[in-house]
Amino acid sequence: MSVMEEARISLLVAEENRNEEIGSSTSDLKQQTGGWKASSLILFIELCQNAAIAGITRNLVVYLKEELLEDNFVAATHVSTWTGTCFLTTLIGAYVSDSYWGNYSTVCGFWIIYLSGLVILTTSASLSILKHTPFFTFLGLYMISLGAGSIKPCLSTFGADQFANTDRRAKASFFSWYYLSIRVATLFASTVIVWIQDNYGWTIGFGIPTLLAGIGFTCLMAGSRYYRYRKPSGSPFTRLCQVIVAASKKHNLSLPENYSLLYQAKEKSTIVPEEEGFKHTPEFSFLDKAAIVSTSDFSCSGVLNPWRLCTMSQVEELKSVLRLLPIWATFILFSSVSTQESSVFVEQAMVMDRRFGSINIPPASLSSCSVLAIVVFAPIYDKIVVPVARRFTKTEGGLSLLQRSGIGLLFSILAMSTAAIVETKRLQIARDEGLMHQNVPVPMSIFWQIPQHVIIGIGEAFAQIGMLEFFYDQAPNSMRSVSMALALLTISLGSYATSFILTVVNQVTGWIPENLNQGHLDRFFWLVAGLCLFNQVMFVYCASRYRYKKN
Repeated sequence: MSVMEEARISLLVAEENRNEEIGSSTSDLKQQTGGWKASSLILFIELCQNAAIAGITRNLVVYLKEELLEDNFVAATHVSTWTGTCFLTTLIGAYVSDSYWGNYSTVCGFWIIYLSGLVILTTSASLSILKHTPFFTFLGLYMISLGAGSIKPCLSTFGADQFANTDRRAKASFFSWYYLSIRVATLFASTVIVWIQDNYGWTIGFGIPTLLAGIGFTCLMAGSRYYRYRKPSGSPFTRLCQVIVAASKKHNLSLPENYSLLYQAKEKSTIVPEEEGFKHTPEFSFLDKAAIVSTSDFSCSGVLNPWRLCTMSQVEELKSVLRLLPIWATFILFSSVSTQESSVFVEQAMVMDRRFGSINIPPASLSSCSVLAIVVFAPIYDKIVVPVARRFTKTEGGLSLLQRSGIGLLFSILAMSTAAIVETKRLQIARDEGLMHQNVPVPMSIFWQIPQHVIIGIGEAFAQIGMLEFFYDQAPNSMRSVSMALALLTISLGSYATSFILTVVNQVTGWIPENLNQGHLDRFFWLVAGLCLFNQVMFVYCASRYRYKKN
């Protein structure tokens, strides 16, 4: 044996030993980090973050009307647009996380922007020289939207990443607790923070959310040694674009009959991990041409051009995203219904009798009923609905993720129909009492709003939890933050849809005037209910054609 051969074997043995040591240390590290210890802390951080943002959102329409003197239409439009922006910015955080920084660093960086926006908003509400100045109010609000929106997809994905990919039950349980923590935070904001804002003013009312955000940030930094971290895998959008460009360049080529001849890198450094488990699917077969190997795919030195040749894993990665889009689109209108709780429902409550004994109930507080509905219904779903459904479906979860979500969408129709019936009754009382030409509350208790809030809450327990788990489960591993951002983006587009519908309806019909006793808010609710019915039909069609990714 030559000296060179002995050296080569020695290097191979040393490399193998080093890999074994790395594997052993990685295994020890996984045992010391992640799991429920880390995810429980992340749930608490999520609780603080959502209590802070909900403390701003739930009563914002009242603040804009009382402090900035905006009318019903302008205030509702501003709230819907701002809420939409809070979720539109989820794409920014998801892109930065998956491409460059990773979840933890992205959350830390944007939390600083989030906290700075809360400080500016609180300061603008405290100083008389700034209180009625829209510039500082909206500067603070949109810094909050950038920070909070960018945090949302990264924090939820970060929590789920604390468990192994094979631990499906733990991940499903995490998403249930995750959404429950959001709603508990909303309950706290809708009751305690809103009551403080109405009774003690906006300085302390905005100061409490700022304090909560500060506590959440401190806990996030303190728990850094307990977390598991997933390295960013490069820009997912670049990989998707490469497939589209490569397939377009080879549009004249014919696909081989044997799909195993298509290009698939075998190196462990391939962009999409082997455990992703992608198998060839027949949909969008045009994209398969991106994996046809030709001599022009390589340079003279043999270097692969990624804009001419892509792996089948890349192709299937794009296909999985495209398959999600029709389902994703049907959640937009459901999110639009949910945003009614912090805009139109609040304005409806402001012209109802809000007295309960000697207590004057804040108009935004009734949204806490939807949170209570989720808190009560979540264990009922796990303990009763799932076992009963399991007997019929013979599956572990009882209902598939899409079946669960579809039931939730059905409740959006019921919620808007209920709101329309309540408003019809309120307008009838206004006519009977001769209050149509007076912008005053009518003698109809605000508690008549409880059913519409409860129905929305039950619908969210089905649809929102199912949607979050569905998008996380069906997304490629390398795009989970982006996929969660897409799920949250439906809330953004739902808010924008609310603003758009409000604008069109008000300009064309005048159903939502300053004096709601002269308006026809009931017709607006019936219109949205009809749109939800059409949306339900589209969801059933898309869901029936969807093929689940095999994990």
